[in-house]
Amino acid sequence: MSADVRPVGVVGVGVAAPALRLAPGEVAKVWGTGGGRGSLAVCGADEDTLTLAWEAAERAMGAAGAAGDAVSGLWWGTTRPPFAEGPSHAFLASALGLSVSVQGALCAGSPHCGMEALLAAWDAVAAGHADVALVVASDALLPGLGTAGETTTGAGAAALVLVASAGADGNGAGAPARLVSRATRRLPVVDRVRGDQEPATGDVYDGRLFREEVFLPLVADVAATLGTRERWALADPDGKLAGAAVRRLGGTLVSGDTQSRLGDAGSAAALLGAAASFSSPGTLGLVGYGGGRATAVAVEVTRPVPGAQIVEELLSGGSPVSYTDALKARGQLQAQTDPIPMGVPPGGAAFVRGNAEMLLLEGARCRACGTVSTPPSIHPHCIGCGGTELDVVPLARRGTVQTFVVNQTMPPPFTAPLPLVVVDLEDGARLMVQGTSADAADLTIGDPVTLTLRRYATERAIPVYGYKALRTPSRAAAGTTTSGRPVEEVAR
Repeated sequence: MSADVRPVGVVGVGVAAPALRLAPGEVAKVWGTGGGRGSLAVCGADEDTLTLAWEAAERAMGAAGAAGDAVSGLWWGTTRPPFAEGPSHAFLASALGLSVSVQGALCAGSPHCGMEALLAAWDAVAAGHADVALVVASDALLPGLGTAGETTTGAGAAALVLVASAGADGNGAGAPARLVSRATRRLPVVDRVRGDQEPATGDVYDGRLFREEVFLPLVADVAATLGTRERWALADPDGKLAGAAVRRLGGTLVSGDTQSRLGDAGSAAALLGAAASFSSPGTLGLVGYGGGRATAVAVEVTRPVPGAQIVEELLSGGSPVSYTDALKARGQLQAQTDPIPMGVPPGGAAFVRGNAEMLLLEGARCRACGTVSTPPSIHPHCIGCGGTELDVVPLARRGTVQTFVVNQTMPPPFTAPLPLVVVDLEDGARLMVQGTSADAADLTIGDPVTLTLRRYATERAIPVYGYKALRTPSRAAAGTTTSGRPVEEVAR
């Protein structure tokens, strides 16, 4: 290794899974195809690849003790970003509270992009262009109706915090885990693709040909460059290919359990499947595939990486959903009614001025009386004393229910029952946000809640994001506490 190239370590891990679970057998009943074991993670109507990315990144940053202003760059890999063209990266960076000058990239185009994000962040830290890099891989692929992919496609997200970390011997041993080697191979073939005018991803032309002539040779070839690994986490488009590849390579497949719980998580598959293995020492090989490209990364874990110990807990659970309801949540089955348009277009001046404070969840604290007014752009004067000397501050993420109402009928795109909740936050602020249908039956005044980023609606092809109140304890609250130490100390 050149003296100018810094060793790179992993100091934080975070994961996220959507709220719904679909049994592959439910799909098979409709189409008369082969079923499958396990379950498939499906995004609810208010979840997408950005909300999953935010949740995983928040957990990784919290585990590493990395504040938003300490993160030098955000590298995000997702096959289908919220905007086909637009400010996806800027939205995520803003919601995470990262600096306005944060560097990085949005990688997209195939399920291989999660590995592309990892390699780009690794390069930036190794070259000294970034000191703390946040890598996020998330996906919520949309399989074509009646395709074989419907019984295997899931969703999820994983995030890593990378730092330059050299021990006394100069080899990066100071970090709990370190990235040690990598390789990429390509093969110009057509596998699962989505055309420009197509909403969903299609199937491979010949499944057996893809297995024997494309996936297994390419993955085995690139993985073999890493040498012997004790554990492997592999992309697995159909739930069977990874096991076949590891039988050729030797070692243990550790991503199979995640695959059986969530299905194929696309660009997040390799990182998500490896996340739990960062909790125990040993060698680890990550292999991602997509679009005719495969990349393998070797990792050496010397001690548990913060955040990895709770991965199993975070990926468990999920609410069972029927095939019909899964299609509704994905937007593939819609009622023939016109959605109610928003009063303010999401590309208009009000959103331009207020979107950042909505994503960051900000308030205005009065210097005279301490009252927090929300949102700042709507309250140029303190709602408590009328003062004009206000400081914009981040709001607390937890609080209690002051009052609420549950709407039993809602026009599209909203789904009933939908609670509207007035929350008293821990910092003294009060605001009204949406709740979730899952909490509607049990919500009571005084309940502890956690504010979690969700997609409110899609208006004129633009996703509109805001925070929802989820009853605590919940998946949103788990794993979000920081270590209380600077990220540099975690690396040591």
